[in-house]
Amino acid sequence: MERILRGIAGTFLLISLLLAHFVSPLWLWFTAFIGLNLLQSAFTNWCPMMTILQKLGIK
Repeated sequence: MERILRGIAGTFLLISLLLAHFVSPLWLWFTAFIGLNLLQSAFTNWCPMMTILQKLGIK
């Protein structure tokens, strides 16, 4: 589960940086959202993506 979660976070982060570079700098807000989500999950030990993955049946 954690490997999948890290892969998704890394993929979203790289996609948002590419979009910010090639499409619009406003995509950096999405990058900041990803970073804030990772930071809050470090303190609360809860991540919304983990809930989604669990509902999809990933163990």
